[in-house]
Amino acid sequence: MSSLGPSTSVLSTQELLRTSTLISQGAEAKVYKAYLQDRVSDGSEPNTTQHSADPVLLKYRFQKQYRHPSLDGSLTRARIAGEARALMRCLRSGVKVPGIRMVDATGGVLGVEWVDGKNVRMLLPGGAEPEDAGMGEDEPEPDCADAEEEEEVDPLGEYGISRDALMGMIGTEIAKMHLADIIHGDLTTSNMMLRRGPNDLVLIDFGLSYHSALIEDKAVDLYVLERAFASTHPDSEPLFASVLAAYGARMGNAQWSSVKKRLDDVRLRGRKRSMVG
Repeated sequence: MSSLGPSTSVLSTQELLRTSTLISQGAEAKVYKAYLQDRVSDGSEPNTTQHSADPVLLKYRFQKQYRHPSLDGSLTRARIAGEARALMRCLRSGVKVPGIRMVDATGGVLGVEWVDGKNVRMLLPGGAEPEDAGMGEDEPEPDCADAEEEEEVDPLGEYGISRDALMGMIGTEIAKMHLADIIHGDLTTSNMMLRRGPNDLVLIDFGLSYHSALIEDKAVDLYVLERAFASTHPDSEPLFASVLAAYGARMGNAQWSSVKKRLDDVRLRGRKRSMVG
């Protein structure tokens, strides 16, 4: 799968990356904020270009030096194409995920809609770690009194929704995804965004996703999220219970009963592994 589309006709993928702003880098990919460009012709300057109005997020799977180039290229193409297919399947099934803006599987780049909002980890207790505060902003350190006042402010206040409502949105979107037989593979509160404006809950980062109708895989997906809640957010049991309640309501009694039973089995296996070490 390789489709740059008309809006990237002026710039090659590598040129596009060079004109973009690096946001973060992990072991597998770099993430950029970019503006796709269109050729503009007013009759006098045929070679001028114009930025698109809205930014896009570019995920660039860079070459791994420890892998043979042909193997690396094959894996990169497969992963970019697989992530794009998962997003398309979600979009067709009504799951709230970023829209696809460009795909260059050969170049290792996937461009998706820029979601204006915050990731859910930052909106829940325990999620805002010191290194995350004010990221990208030059702000003075608050004094102790200001810090105490800041701790009392609910970051969800600007969105006008409660934590229970947010948990319900999470459970509903995951259920819609599982009903489409898409397994996310890395469900954490960092891979969810609360969009400003319509207050949509958007699932992001489908780099480890795959297609499966197996109840086991859906239960493991939920277990991964449960462990993420427990490790990141203190006293998370009521929060996750609300997620499961909404998930079960959307899945329907028959499917939820099967997933719930398998989730209990997965939890038991997880506890046994923890005891063994």
